[in-house]
Amino acid sequence: MSESTPSGAHPSLAHYLVGFAGRRILCVGDVMEDRSIYGEVRRISPEAPVPVVRIVRETRDLGGAGNVVRNLVALGASAALVAVIGDDRAGSEVTELLAAMPAVEPFLRVTPDRETTIKNRFFSLDGHHLLRADRESITPLNDADEDDLTRTAIAQVPVCDVVLLSDYRKGVLNRGLAQAVIAAARAANKPVVVDPKGSDYSRYQGADVITPNRAELAEATEMPVETEAELIAAAQMLCKDIGVGAVVVTRSGDGMSVVTAKGEVTHLSAETQEVADVTGAGDTVVAALAVAIAAKVPLVDAAKLANTAAGVVVARHGTAVASSHDIGAALLHRDLSVAEQKCVDLNEAVRTAKAWKARGLKVGFTNGCFDLLHPGHISLLAQARAACDRLIVALNSDESVRRLKGEGRPVQTAAARAAVMASLATVDLVIIFDQDTPIGEITALTPDVLIKGADYNRDTVVGADVVERHGGKVVLADLVPSFSTTATIAALKRANG
Repeated sequence: MSESTPSGAHPSLAHYLVGFAGRRILCVGDVMEDRSIYGEVRRISPEAPVPVVRIVRETRDLGGAGNVVRNLVALGASAALVAVIGDDRAGSEVTELLAAMPAVEPFLRVTPDRETTIKNRFFSLDGHHLLRADRESITPLNDADEDDLTRTAIAQVPVCDVVLLSDYRKGVLNRGLAQAVIAAARAANKPVVVDPKGSDYSRYQGADVITPNRAELAEATEMPVETEAELIAAAQMLCKDIGVGAVVVTRSGDGMSVVTAKGEVTHLSAETQEVADVTGAGDTVVAALAVAIAAKVPLVDAAKLANTAAGVVVARHGTAVASSHDIGAALLHRDLSVAEQKCVDLNEAVRTAKAWKARGLKVGFTNGCFDLLHPGHISLLAQARAACDRLIVALNSDESVRRLKGEGRPVQTAAARAAVMASLATVDLVIIFDQDTPIGEITALTPDVLIKGADYNRDTVVGADVVERHGGKVVLADLVPSFSTTATIAALKRANG
């Protein structure tokens, strides 16, 4: 099964966010220090055709697996970090940065055999990325370091909700350590999420979810991944070859794809159109995915939350994080934007309905004043949506309501009623009509299903003959007793004396 989900085409996910607090994630991987150096660029060097940067300020942040735990904490979770650092200044600074985060319990192996990885990023004052210079050790751990990290990580597995392997290919997550931790997690029934690197993914065998980007997927499988079909084939091959439950492929501006070992495929559109800096976006994705899984969020919804989180951080400069509040605000903004997009004129509705039908989707239509939304309306709309694949709701204009209901109605303007109606997941499009009946709209749209309440019969449903003449049908929805807008208004008047 393949599903394509554009940004915002799903119900709000905000209710999942309350479950993030208190989750504990074990993060094992390559910790490093990210240094961002900002300077003024006014001239080109006389020694070579390169800009001269006059350094103005410098910041230090946790990078790699350290940035993953920054995101975990921002999302409301706590973290245990198992990693190795060098006996050097950068290692001390990493330790200090972690000490400033009470929600993180660090288990750092200090070794003189390695230097702590440092990523130096140079920026102009207006945020343009000029250069990156790295200092790093990429050799595998020695036996003593590997044994210590393995024992430490395995000891933390029982007291965590999810195990996260953050591999930056700096020598920490070799096959022995990775497989030992995955085996311990499986024995303890703890999900394992992996942010991978390199071409040999066999060390991640048995993980639940793996999150390569498009280029990493191509490297690991040696398969083309340019088209969606190629990407799906490569991800399915990866699931089969290393026995993982699902592959979540990040595709930069093209969004994200979720491919499961069972053959289910979901494509998610990118959540942000304006990209400021992609630094650390992968860390944000894997952190959000891990916390959502820890909170028992279904995988596709977890990926949608991670996709939203990624949209937050790429809109910011530097190594940014996305908090639960950031994600909630982004979801609210998206839902409001989607609701606005659902409100269209008749011409746009006709074009959209034709496109839906061309895809083999069944188009439904219902209409009404929907002045004060009540449980009867919600039931009607749910039954209407169940009878079709896409539902168009036509609202009487203010003048039309006034002619039908009398002075004092509607209580809410057409714009307000349309905004409320468009916010419902059961409704796909909203239009407004000025006449007493929507016969013109029904004739133009020729829906496959026409839905009205059971207080009507086939002969009194406006447009029934038009729909049936085009091969459609009329559905009469069951009514919820004791609810009506008129009765609600009357009760309010009595209450106000």
